[in-house]
Amino acid sequence: MPKVVRLIECFQSYQGEGPDTGKSMLIVRFKRCNRQCPWCDTTVKMRISVESEYEIQTIQSVIDDKKCGLLITGGEPTFNLNLAGTLDLINCTNSKYYNVETNGYALMKLIKDVDQKKNVKYILSPKLFTDKDLEFYTDLTKKIYTNEKVYFKIVTEDRKLIHDYLKFLTSFNINDRVYLMPEGKSKDELIQNSPCVFDMCEKYKFNFSSREHIIYGFV
Repeated sequence: MPKVVRLIECFQSYQGEGPDTGKSMLIVRFKRCNRQCPWCDTTVKMRISVESEYEIQTIQSVIDDKKCGLLITGGEPTFNLNLAGTLDLINCTNSKYYNVETNGYALMKLIKDVDQKKNVKYILSPKLFTDKDLEFYTDLTKKIYTNEKVYFKIVTEDRKLIHDYLKFLTSFNINDRVYLMPEGKSKDELIQNSPCVFDMCEKYKFNFSSREHIIYGFV
């Protein structure tokens, strides 16, 4: 019997953030997450959407038909049962490229268990609200920064914890894999918050990432 994964969304669109912005993607979304971020743009969707079972075989058919990559997001793709589903989605499909958007909850285990021949970008999005968060992400970064498949995509505000983490990142010579994004759930909010993020990109020598799906409304 074909493997199935439990998702709240599965649809073809485009990556709106980070290193693969603009690429055609089949976007699959898990429901549950271990964090509750105040600026999360999927909180309502995760709360009201019902999980459904999707066959891996059907997902592969869409990838083949649309000639697209696979973007795995959430919720949190590495949280509890989502982790097994994420591994099945990567290891049991064939796609030219994969994006996994994660807060890093079980990123080390995911990387360990993924077929290393797969063209996966692990897009780590640190959630920095407490000193404990900063400690977690500095420790995780030390373990994964040498992996060139790991990218860092940070919703950036002018806060001390974020500055502390960005200063920490500058010591690893991975500037080409770090993207800073403005906070915002609407086009107007993104435009309003972008100048500060451009200034921080200039200060720390990192990349700026827009959030095209919010600006153009294609997701």
